[in-house]
Amino acid sequence: MKISEMDKNCDEVVEILKALAHKQRLMILCHLSEGEKTVSELHELCNLSNSYTSQFLKRMKREGLVDSNREGNFTYYKLTDPKVEKLIKSLHLIFSV
Repeated sequence: MKISEMDKNCDEVVEILKALAHKQRLMILCHLSEGEKTVSELHELCNLSNSYTSQFLKRMKREGLVDSNREGNFTYYKLTDPKVEKLIKSLHLIFSV
């Protein structure tokens, strides 16, 4: 692997790890690794207010980690990057007892 390619990959990994370094965002991403969820579902699963959940989701959407799809009165969020999904699932395997 070329140094320039390695440098670019490291930048991408650093950005993903920054998002994972926050407990609530990590919890949201873990739940989204299981499939699409609404803000209400995530706020209940993560024990956060709707407001905080929405703020975290907006930030992660800006960062390209999640995407949303509106269906009727509900907005469903999902992971956008297959690498993030693989990473979350790997963390589940490593830290499951």
